[in-house]
Amino acid sequence: MTAHGREAASADGGRSAEEERAAEEERAVDQALALVGHKARARHRPPEGPGETPPKPTPSSPVSPPSPVSPPSPSPSPSSSAAAADSASAGPESRPEPGLTPSSPARSAPTPGATPPSSPTPVVPPLAAPASTADSASSRPHGASSADRPASSPHAHRTGATAWHAARALAERLGRAAPLAAHRFPLDRALGHVLAEAVVALTDLPSFDTSAMDGWAVAGPGPWTVKEGEGLLAGRGSTEPLPDGQALRIATGARLPADATAVIRSEHAHCDEARRLLYAGREVVQGQDIRPRGQECRSGDELLPAGTVVTPPVLGLAAAAGYDALLAVPRPRVDVLVLGDELLTAGLPHDGLIRDALGPMLAPWLRALGAEVAEPRRLGDDAGALRRALVSSDADLILTTGGTAAGPVDHVHPVLAEIGADLLVDGVAVRPGHPMLLARLAEGGPCLVGLPGNPLAAVSGLLTLAEPLLRGIAGRPTQDRYRAPVRQEVHGHPHDTRLIPVVHREDSVVPLHYNGPAMLRGIAAADGLAVVPPGGVRSGTEVEILDLPWASASPWTEGCFT
Repeated sequence: MTAHGREAASADGGRSAEEERAAEEERAVDQALALVGHKARARHRPPEGPGETPPKPTPSSPVSPPSPVSPPSPSPSPSSSAAAADSASAGPESRPEPGLTPSSPARSAPTPGATPPSSPTPVVPPLAAPASTADSASSRPHGASSADRPASSPHAHRTGATAWHAARALAERLGRAAPLAAHRFPLDRALGHVLAEAVVALTDLPSFDTSAMDGWAVAGPGPWTVKEGEGLLAGRGSTEPLPDGQALRIATGARLPADATAVIRSEHAHCDEARRLLYAGREVVQGQDIRPRGQECRSGDELLPAGTVVTPPVLGLAAAAGYDALLAVPRPRVDVLVLGDELLTAGLPHDGLIRDALGPMLAPWLRALGAEVAEPRRLGDDAGALRRALVSSDADLILTTGGTAAGPVDHVHPVLAEIGADLLVDGVAVRPGHPMLLARLAEGGPCLVGLPGNPLAAVSGLLTLAEPLLRGIAGRPTQDRYRAPVRQEVHGHPHDTRLIPVVHREDSVVPLHYNGPAMLRGIAAADGLAVVPPGGVRSGTEVEILDLPWASASPWTEGCFT
């Protein structure tokens, strides 16, 4: 076969594999949703009157706890399978660094406490290799002693882990599965909510012909005789017709008198006070500097569709269109439960105790995603306290941090099984963060996203499961995906997707240092995360980008801002 023929065959094979993977992920999503008895959500029906909220439906039949649902991972190549087998049989110290391909030389991770590079831009040199700490070791927070961790986590290389794209799709569709509740919010309380119905113009805008400039309203050709009086001001003034050949002073926004043909700006006119004549300094065109009635919209025009996030300009437009309140979906309510006895809330780490990095980070992050977030609750490693918190929550979403692996104090799985929760995602094929999970509490309870305890692994879980789930619950439109070329070569994990903090640099993105599962230094400087497929990518390859909600969108990413 010629080289061209081999390339064509390879391309055809890639397309069919991609189609097969997409179909497989779609089946996994449908199967998982079927387990909790959900169907696609119908469009919102507004309540009968202001302030009324339709009740949430209760399940029509009891739901039996299912087994974890996840599509099979793509079959690795023989070399990858051998590498995985070697890694599984080897001790913890002899395993390759996660994220390095079997053929890649191991790279030394930054030594804890070592002086960081003095480069002003924290950019990884030619290869963005992860830190040597494997997030598969445990879901305990960063800094936890290795003595507290199981020697070999059952989450490592889990064959049943859900593919990353499938996990995100499942989370969003689960959020959209229940009917939307809506309230009629006064404008001063509607900010940040999502419109449950379209905003339709209640009147023409402007509702009458107005002057666009301070100057003179004139009728017919000039010169014009100046009409006596103080002139026309915005919000008051005479509505009498303006006779042909006359001029009258007018302010910006004032209603134009009937029969006026143009407005002459003050700086373009000369008034002969003695003769009471007005002369134009340049040609006057009929209709100039007049905002005609209905220029912006006509009564009945759709100004904003349902699903629009209420921003300050949306409030201004609604007010201009005559609205006093907007029908909108309330912001999703989120409870954050921080697990771990080793966490400090103040001061320096000491005696094996470490600072809680997730409690201060998650609440404002979730608010940036449009959620109402209660003050994080710190439960320690107490299975009873966790159970009580789960069964008593009235939130739409519960986030837990840590405890999602199989260590002696990792209580999330046992407690979920005890209360009869539906475990929909039990591990995701992504690094860092693969011990994350997604569950639906029994009898129509809230959803739960279990985040790993390591900080960057928790960020991965937040963007993989919590963010699309919240978007679905809030009725926000599906986020548009966009891609950008990565400036440097990035090694990938042999089997899993990798999420790498990046910064925008002109027309590409650059990977950042300090991207290990226990590190926040890279994400703190990042504009977003690059989605690196298994096996990694070469420099110049386009990868999907997950923007951070506070990152400024570059011109070439317009329309893709989260």
